[in-house]
Parts: sequence; structure tokens; C-alpha cells
Amino acid sequence: MRSYHDREWGVPSHDDRYLFEMLILEGAQAGLSWATILNRRDGYRRAFARFDPVKVAAFTDLRLEQLRQDPTIIRNRLKIYGTRTNARAFLKVQAEFGSFAKYLWAWVDGVPVVHRPRTLAEVPATTDLSDRISKDLKRRNFTFVGSTIVYAMLQSVGIVDDHITSCPFKRR
Repeated sequence: MRSYHDREWGVPSHDDRYLFEMLILEGAQAGLSWATILNRRDGYRRAFARFDPVKVAAFTDLRLEQLRQDPTIIRNRLKIYGTRTNARAFLKVQAEFGSFAKYLWAWVDGVPVVHRPRTLAEVPATTDLSDRISKDLKRRNFTFVGSTIVYAMLQSVGIVDDHITSCPFKRR
């Protein structure tokens, strides 16, 4: 967890494959701890073609059913099938906007939203921004993109900086 926080969490990313990975992992976390997902991250990378959305979009039902037997990932049927659904929706967004990064960063005019919480208790679970993006992603047929999941993704990919002010990794 510390390594993830210190090296990745909150670092602005415009890399579509990484954005797809975080979208999927944050959705997989629903109802679970982030530590559980991070401990299975390598399994997810193997299972889902290193998060190549083109490959994942082409997964057959048979392949998805085989993944339900894979102990290195969360074997929830809805989450596994949702990964393919999201890959297909992701590709449509890429086609419409040129990249998923352009779509996502357009919500903040390309500039990270910087909050200055003094304590973890001051960090919200959702915001108006995550509510709006969640609604739009659902309209675009994404799944496992509720406002809390979207907000966690926005934090993880650096669109929102919620490092507490005393954190040495506070970037702004």
C-alpha cells in the first residue's frame, strides 16, 4: 500500500492503458478493500491481457467463464463480465474523443483539481464532479462506475489531488 501511495496514487496520468487499468481495478474493489485488489493486481494484469482494452473487448463468454475459476482475481461474475463491457465502452470513448485521457481530463479542463485536506476525515467519498462523470459513463454503457468508484479513480490517476497537506507526496 505504501509503495502504491508513494509512487502511483495521485500522479497525473494521460496513459489510456493505465486509465483503463485503474477504471477496472477501482470497479473490482467495490465492496472490498483496496489492499485486496492491489494484492491481486498481477493476477488482473495476466487475466485481462495487461489491460489492453482491444483484447479485453474481444473476450468471449467462454474466456470470461474460465476467468471465474482464476483464484488470482476477484471471481465475481458481474465484475468479470463488466470488464469486457467497460472495454467495449472504453473503445467507443477513444473513438469519439481520440483517447480516454482526453475525455476524462476534459472534465477538469486538463488541470488537476487540488484539494487541501488536513485530515483523512476531510477527504470526500464523492463530489459533484464524480457524480457528473459517473452519470455520463453510465450513459455510455460503462458498469461499476458509481460516483464513489469514479472518485477513487480520479484520485488514483491524479485528476483529483486529495493528499493531505502534511503528506510528503503532496504535489501542489
